[in-house]
Amino acid sequence: MTGVLGNVFFFDWEVAFMEWVQRVLPSSSVLASILNFLSMFGEQLVMVAVLGFLYWCWDKDFGEYVGLNVVTVSLWNPMLKNICLRRRPYFDNSGIRCLRPVEKGADIYDIEAQGFSFPSGHSSSAVTLYGSLASYTRKRVFLLLALILPLLVGISRVYVGVHYPTDVLCGWLLGLLVILVLNLLRKSIRNQTVLFGVLLLAGLPGFFYCRSSDFYTSYGMLFGFCTAILFEKRFVHFENTRSPVRMILRMAGGIAIYFGLNAVLKLPFPSALLASASTASRLIRCGRYAVVTFTDIAIYPMLFKVTARIGRKKEN
Repeated sequence: MTGVLGNVFFFDWEVAFMEWVQRVLPSSSVLASILNFLSMFGEQLVMVAVLGFLYWCWDKDFGEYVGLNVVTVSLWNPMLKNICLRRRPYFDNSGIRCLRPVEKGADIYDIEAQGFSFPSGHSSSAVTLYGSLASYTRKRVFLLLALILPLLVGISRVYVGVHYPTDVLCGWLLGLLVILVLNLLRKSIRNQTVLFGVLLLAGLPGFFYCRSSDFYTSYGMLFGFCTAILFEKRFVHFENTRSPVRMILRMAGGIAIYFGLNAVLKLPFPSALLASASTASRLIRCGRYAVVTFTDIAIYPMLFKVTARIGRKKEN
């Protein structure tokens, strides 16, 4: 078993509450299954699907706004986690079970893979994603989603045993803080290249102290996102679509590229290296996600222009 490092700090009521919840809701119950499922609304697949729909299909300015907020909170969260180094609840409390590991294929006590606990990444990402929808549109339905979905995600993370309640509370606060800070930065820094540069520079200190893989994933995504947006605005200029068929095709293609290219980029490297906690492994991970994100946001939309021209020729 991988040795677990980190700090242990919690309130007694948190452990008692988590043990009570898991005892009252056995993992085989229907409600437990629903709570387990709700964690998905703060996970990568749902994030990619929502951002992809907004950016590739509906309104790329909307998608850019939400996307920058989400990749920023995804970076700030592990930077805080690697300062606090709080171990996950089940590491030190035998009465708490891990029902949904962060990295399903890894040892649940491998802190490199499973990451630290404080603050909750799912909770902060959920607030930022759904809160950004509400902030951009100012519509009541999105405000309702921004209140309900993060609440359900946070409850689910406590139930599955991977976060203390205080992890969730501070995750919610971090998600809200990112929306507020980035809105202020957008107003005060009109030059988008400068804004992106500020965010990337703010993340650089993490390379000196972050040990968990989620930081390197997120920095790669932020770098790929920022460079891709600048590239798209200068060279691509794709148009959104309201055609249901094209929306489905764009979504399917973009998601396939995201996960497929990520797998392909692993092939040149030994699996032992990728699974290690070495500097080389972390930098490869960072570079991989930068390439994947850049490809999906800047290169993939070039196909939209080609298919649009073909469609217009057929109509004529």
